[in-house]
Amino acid sequence: MPNEPPYKQLYDEQGFVIIPHLIPEASFKELVDAAECAIARTRSGEWKLRRTVGSQFPPYDPESPDSWGVQHVMHPDMGEPAFAQWYTSDPLVNAAKSLLDCSEDKLQMELFNMLINPESHAFALRWHRDDVREKATEDEERQALNIWHHGVQWNTALYEDSCLYVVPGSHKVPRTPEQRALSSTQDPPENPLDMPGAIQVTLKPGETVFYNNNILHCATYDPHQKRATLHACMGDTRGGATRARNILQHGLFWMKEPRFRDTLGERGKKMLERLVKMQESVNGDLGYSQLN
Repeated sequence: MPNEPPYKQLYDEQGFVIIPHLIPEASFKELVDAAECAIARTRSGEWKLRRTVGSQFPPYDPESPDSWGVQHVMHPDMGEPAFAQWYTSDPLVNAAKSLLDCSEDKLQMELFNMLINPESHAFALRWHRDDVREKATEDEERQALNIWHHGVQWNTALYEDSCLYVVPGSHKVPRTPEQRALSSTQDPPENPLDMPGAIQVTLKPGETVFYNNNILHCATYDPHQKRATLHACMGDTRGGATRARNILQHGLFWMKEPRFRDTLGERGKKMLERLVKMQESVNGDLGYSQLN
């Protein structure tokens, strides 16, 4: 990524960075069309793999009438090849390599979901870190934050998106007492900007925010604000068992099916092979079976 801002430096220092233009111009409409089809199938009840209002984390309630996310958009049953094509595209892969500081032969395919606006219910996620429990002591939190998970997570907006709130730099340090008080509860915040140090992240269509998943963050979902944001992650094989614990809990068994592999180009097939290899290397020790 020559002659561009120091994205890697900003990412390391802030815990997040916004990068524009990672969707090739010729691909933007294809992705929007694929996203709208996926959203319509989810809202109609045809697509069952969804995040439901009322649940921040799995398991999601299949009886919930409203959704805030579409899961596994690369699944062959979704029938939208634009998602996998973009996930393995040059601009996105080059950005991931730069932020992970690794070569392409270390990249592994991971999760690809989509965040959407609920149709009729306002919803919010509480302040959290993805891989540090909210009740962790200060010492436990400091120890967890010192572990590099060899992965990068991102949101790419297809429509303007102001849902995400983060506390810059919080991926490096334990919470202050004030921050702990506002993030130790299961309740979403009344006003996310009450969190000391918090900022609201606004993305224009086509912009991507990459963020360390242990940055302190939350999100709000407005049923009156259209949202279709591509939410995914990519890993570095050096993460090993630590990376496996983050990823293999998400029901990726379908990714070992030949009919999924057959939808991928050569780059995608190699990234998938590294994911399967990771699963096979840890399954006996850690008991993960989601890819079996």
